[in-house]
Amino acid sequence: MGLLTLPFRLPLLPVTGVIRLAEIIRDQAEQELHDPARVRRQLEEIEEAEASGELSAEEAAQAKEEVVRLLHP
Repeated sequence: MGLLTLPFRLPLLPVTGVIRLAEIIRDQAEQELHDPARVRRQLEEIEEAEASGELSAEEAAQAKEEVVRLLHP
């Protein structure tokens, strides 16, 4: 059966390959976006910026809320 359907599926193989590649890239990006270690590093950077005076307390609180929101999509 596979040999009979192969000529019909052959022209679509590049399209299915691109779709699969896009799915893999999407999954990897979502995994990195919601990585707890990444979120922890961002929170530490915000705290350092607040301690050095680069961010005000209000800006730091808002930035922390945005970063924590990444953990809960």
